Amino acid sequence: MLAIHAVPAFQDNYLWVIARGPDAAVVDPGDAGPIERFLAAQGLTLRAILATHHHGDHVGGLAALAGHWQCPVFGPAGERIAGITQALREGDEITVPGVEVRLAVLDVPGHTAGHIAYVHRDPDDPFVFCGDTLFAGGCGRLFEGTAAQMLRSLSKLAALPPQTRVYCAHEYTLANLRFARAVEPGNAALAERQAREAAKRERGQPTVPSTIGIERETNPFLRWDAPEVVEAARRQAGHAVSDPVEVFATIREWKNRF
Repeated sequence: MLAIHAVPAFQDNYLWVIARGPDAAVVDPGDAGPIERFLAAQGLTLRAILATHHHGDHVGGLAALAGHWQCPVFGPAGERIAGITQALREGDEITVPGVEVRLAVLDVPGHTAGHIAYVHRDPDDPFVFCGDTLFAGGCGRLFEGTAAQMLRSLSKLAALPPQTRVYCAHEYTLANLRFARAVEPGNAALAERQAREAAKRERGQPTVPSTIGIERETNPFLRWDAPEVVEAARRQAGHAVSDPVEVFATIREWKNRF
């Protein structure tokens, strides 16, 4: 049976371990130490490494893990990441060694130029590893891409089935939801979500994974056509805003200052 485990790292990262039986794969290993300790504690053998983008908190432990376990490393074709043995782009599909799970690749640039996501399309168990493109209640900063690119990338993720679990890489949820409430104070589903996620954190539980359905209902960066989000963008811009890219860009710039 397939299991996905969150391994905390740094201040707010989640490194994801996919396990089936005694075998495992890791997604975005920013630090080798926590992964090695988790594998040892669980009696797991690392069979593969997957990277979504080049930032150090996602690939900082890649070389050490690959050297120790002598396993293949999958990553984006559009970025230079030392140690990748199979470069991937949208349209590719891989079967992850050991855990034998089939993942499709999406190009989701915006946060970085070559960012990719890994999608499990099985209707009985859909999930996505989206790195720093989509967060619970938010999205990544535009470090290397444009608002138009990020909007297209988020649109791809928003088009996944609503039950798709969203495995993002950071515990930013409560801060993201505070901003979302500023954008959409009248969103009842958002208010309920904020209370629910705050209770999880009080219990020491992670707020991820989320689902695509929850994000569509409550994440302003997937709601660029919602009337209250458009109105919030108009107030921020000081003029009428109707183009989806301008709505998204205005809300993203506001979040940067929030």
